[in-house]
Amino acid sequence: MPGKEIYERADQYEQLVSFEDCQHNLAPALNRIRRLDGLDVVELGAGTGRLTCLIAPQVRSVLAFDASAPMLQVAKAKLERSGLQHCRVAVADHRRLPLGDASADLILAGWTIAQLVAWNLATWQTQVAPVLAEAQRALRPGGTIVIIETLGTGYATPYRPDKLAPYYSWLEERGFASTWIRTDFQFKSPAEAKALMGFFSGEAVAEEIVNKNGIIVPECTGLWWLNV
Repeated sequence: MPGKEIYERADQYEQLVSFEDCQHNLAPALNRIRRLDGLDVVELGAGTGRLTCLIAPQVRSVLAFDASAPMLQVAKAKLERSGLQHCRVAVADHRRLPLGDASADLILAGWTIAQLVAWNLATWQTQVAPVLAEAQRALRPGGTIVIIETLGTGYATPYRPDKLAPYYSWLEERGFASTWIRTDFQFKSPAEAKALMGFFSGEAVAEEIVNKNGIIVPECTGLWWLNV
């Protein structure tokens, strides 16, 4: 898993994630779990607004939180360019959401809770439990939590990284259903693939993955959800 410092390099992060999900599988997968039409959504770990911009045309509102101000600056600029005035961004900690009770129909956390696990391997349950408690507090009756996490970069079928496997099992033990999709990266050149993946995963790992796969890098993505 990447270190915290990459989340201060928002422009590079935005470049990388812009090449993911070349099959456009993510939006249909979310809608199979819960139709997005007309929902008020709270997004955790919004980053540069990847999911925010994806779901915005369909939902009633999005309040997008992230701990990184540089990431949210990119997200805000994207939303303004797109004229998406029903979306707002704010810096916040997932474990202490500045929200009233029963504020949202959907809580969406994309590729973010796993970072708490990876950065706190000895105490990850005490870090993650407050996030889920806050999400449940903020949901309206009948609301849904959807968590999106990696199931393997460079893998054509799902692979649970050793550091994250206990977390995924923990979610399932608490009643979360799960599925997976492919959200492959498609870069313009091997050099671009190595540079952007190297920024996130390290040069050696990126070199190995790109040499094996070329400009289309398989990515498996897991979705876990709970109706409350």
